[in-house]
Amino acid sequence: MKLKKSTINNIISYGIVIIAFIICQSMISAGVMKRSLRGQMIPICVYIVMAVSLNLVVGISGELSLGHAGFMSVGAFSAIIASAWIHAALGVGNEIVRLVLSMIVGGVFAGIAGVLIGIPVLRLRGDYLAIVTLAFGEIIRNVLNCLYFSLDGSRLHVSFNNPNIPGTILVNGPAGAASVDKIATFPVGFVLILFSLFVVLNLINSRSGRAIMATRDNRIAAEAMGINVTKYKMMAFVTSAVLAGMAGALYGLNFSTVAASKFKFDTSILVLVFVVLGGIGNIWGSIIAAALLTVLPELLRAFSDYRMLVYAIVLILVMLATNNPIIRSLFDRLIHRRRSAAQRGGASE
Repeated sequence: MKLKKSTINNIISYGIVIIAFIICQSMISAGVMKRSLRGQMIPICVYIVMAVSLNLVVGISGELSLGHAGFMSVGAFSAIIASAWIHAALGVGNEIVRLVLSMIVGGVFAGIAGVLIGIPVLRLRGDYLAIVTLAFGEIIRNVLNCLYFSLDGSRLHVSFNNPNIPGTILVNGPAGAASVDKIATFPVGFVLILFSLFVVLNLINSRSGRAIMATRDNRIAAEAMGINVTKYKMMAFVTSAVLAGMAGALYGLNFSTVAASKFKFDTSILVLVFVVLGGIGNIWGSIIAAALLTVLPELLRAFSDYRMLVYAIVLILVMLATNNPIIRSLFDRLIHRRRSAAQRGGASE
């Protein structure tokens, strides 16, 4: 019965995302959506996946990570290099196939970075963990500033602090990647959101997810019950890194020029704001907060020079509202009604 309840809730979540995609796609096809808002569709998908993946670490695992932008940058640059190599060496001309393969490569490399960082980091707790993940995020960005990649036919060349390498430059150190093929599409971003929700929601409702939440609630009790705390925290951390890498791949292949400076500490804090504003541990809250706060600066262009001031005021007001006991009780009642409806639907089956 528990499996059925979680499955019904997951199906409802997928259905809402699909309906939102159909509405957006219909508005784009009909020409109703403004051009500026159309340009925000892929970044919205990227930041939704980033927020959902970070919430897996912050909300579900209970660890504060401030280096999420580092995994995003690894995914972005590895996908840009992979896309060029797949096109040149393998002769794959189909942009959707290249995009999907590049996103997989970006997720794999970000996952490897997550393992390398997680081994020493996840033995720490609290503020120490946050500081070290922040340091690793900055280390990744500075390392990318020193790397040079070039493509000579089907051969890929890499150099550290030496721009004099043969072939066509793909990544030019601090200048980043230029002349990138913009092959990212909104439908692929939508599929990435569904994939992220599928992975995260199923992980939360699985045996491993319950072990992860047990380590979050009481680490000592979890260890006493024989749960390998480091293993399960590593699982959440690496899964989050892989999803962030795939989001970074979609982000990197959406622009003609990408530099490591786009993945600074500010980006990690922005994603953390999405998570906190939507509610720590609340996956749907992260989705809504990421979508609204990504679009909000564009909607506030009418305020001209005061746009970011109004943006900050809106953030403060929303945080005050969400922490208001009356409003929180109203949301709790709505969530309770939704769960009750899902349970009645499951019982009728």
